[in-house]
Amino acid sequence: MYVSNKLVGCLATLSVVALTACEPIDMAADRQLSYNPTDVTGTLKEAADFPVGVAIAYDLMKNDPRYAALVKSEFDNVTFEYQMKHGAMVRNNGTIDFTRTDELVNLVGMPVYGHVLAWHQNNNGDYLRSLASTAVSSNPVNLIENGDFEAGSGNTFTNWNNLVGGNAVGTYSAETADVEPNTGSRRALRVTVTTPGANAYDMQSLGPSFTAVAGRQYRVSVSVKALSGSGQFKLVLQNTAYTENQLTFSTNAWATYVWNVTVGETNPQLKLHFNGAGTYLIDNVKVEDASAGAPPTSGQVATRVDNALKTWIQAMVGRYKDKVRAWDVVNEPYTDGAVFRTGASTGDTYYWAQFMGRSYVAKAFTYANQADPTADLFINDYNLESNAAKLDSIIGLVKELQAQKVPITGIGTQMHVNWNTSYAGIESMFKKLAATGLKIKITELDVRVNPNNVTDFQNSPQWLDYQAAMYNYIINSYIRNVPANQRYGVTVWNVTDKDSWIVLSQGRTDFPTLWDKDYNKKPAYAGMLKGLQGKE
Repeated sequence: MYVSNKLVGCLATLSVVALTACEPIDMAADRQLSYNPTDVTGTLKEAADFPVGVAIAYDLMKNDPRYAALVKSEFDNVTFEYQMKHGAMVRNNGTIDFTRTDELVNLVGMPVYGHVLAWHQNNNGDYLRSLASTAVSSNPVNLIENGDFEAGSGNTFTNWNNLVGGNAVGTYSAETADVEPNTGSRRALRVTVTTPGANAYDMQSLGPSFTAVAGRQYRVSVSVKALSGSGQFKLVLQNTAYTENQLTFSTNAWATYVWNVTVGETNPQLKLHFNGAGTYLIDNVKVEDASAGAPPTSGQVATRVDNALKTWIQAMVGRYKDKVRAWDVVNEPYTDGAVFRTGASTGDTYYWAQFMGRSYVAKAFTYANQADPTADLFINDYNLESNAAKLDSIIGLVKELQAQKVPITGIGTQMHVNWNTSYAGIESMFKKLAATGLKIKITELDVRVNPNNVTDFQNSPQWLDYQAAMYNYIINSYIRNVPANQRYGVTVWNVTDKDSWIVLSQGRTDFPTLWDKDYNKKPAYAGMLKGLQGKE
């Protein structure tokens, strides 16, 4: 692709001085190219021979018909900008609230690229940090008798009274083949809810009462595998008072769910209320005193964090395996200095490596693969086109994972770039990524026109054409340097300039996307469309 000498000089100048230092360049005229959006026809997804996606927001997809129609007409798939992140879904007690994510998956009615499973940002940091602070008894005692369902005969279980009432229809039976692995279990409770009752308690399993200290915190845990259905039931503690916790979980994978609850009475009874149709296997129900004992050791914390990561990943991947065929499994494992990320966490920042070390990366991929062996699993990072050390670190990590037979199938390059990002850096990145033999995806593409954050920046046709040229160059470089069988596709990040994360989250004056705030196609749209068509 031809680039004028004047532009090359401006690019070099912009690396050390403010954006306004460059004299104006009529880029389109200089290159004899035009990026007029009225001169192109068709849609982005029609122009490409690989998937083209877009990052979407829950509220806009749900409430703005124009936004939703554009997404569905122009793109093959979507990435949820926020709604699949740990911080959006995990409650303070560790349970997962799938409500809004389920709603959005069903609402879009198109393939979803999963984002994201293990990241250091947008987590429920309060819950994850509690794993290091909750005391551990030196000899934890399960206050529930026969919580492992071993005692009993046939389809009856000592200390458990299994009821079906109201208009509920269902059965209880013993499961001896599919029990929780690695626990020594020989028997589990199988519950089939054919029709949930009008009340959650119409079908319930009444467990034993236990002696508690009012006002003390207890840890209720249960291992569950959902064979079919909605993946939900309630844990209930009740005597004269009533406390509940709604569980939601993945299908076809054993996982342990934890409810940290302060008990307000001395003799509560544990109950399971089955308010969702389906078949569930239940094993190893425990109630333990969480307020007594010594602080956890580093090894105990590491085990807790590992379990939390596994539970989160397998719940997500297992639940959406029919609609999400690929995931960003590990996101941004390296700093800008190409150093593996770790450290103490605050707010929604949580470093999985703080207690798990580098092993969290391999474990995250392994856990995702266990939940869905057919899904494509990506490592994803930013600035790979402009930071050679970081690029080499990512590729080194990928080779390390491959040597360990870790099931990684792809690399994502985010490409939050500027209009003046180095073409040479883009070329080098795609060549190095392609050389790994893995699938390569551009995961979060946008192009800033005001990268130096000039306060009184005014957009203009000139800057819009520079932006369009960069979109065009990136797509052409991707096609030129990544073999067809490795091209997993391109996702642009956000739909219009008014919903761009750079504008909303970072508070910048910028115009990074393909459509303006009024849903008009920009020159950037034409630049990308021509690139997908193999044209400059």
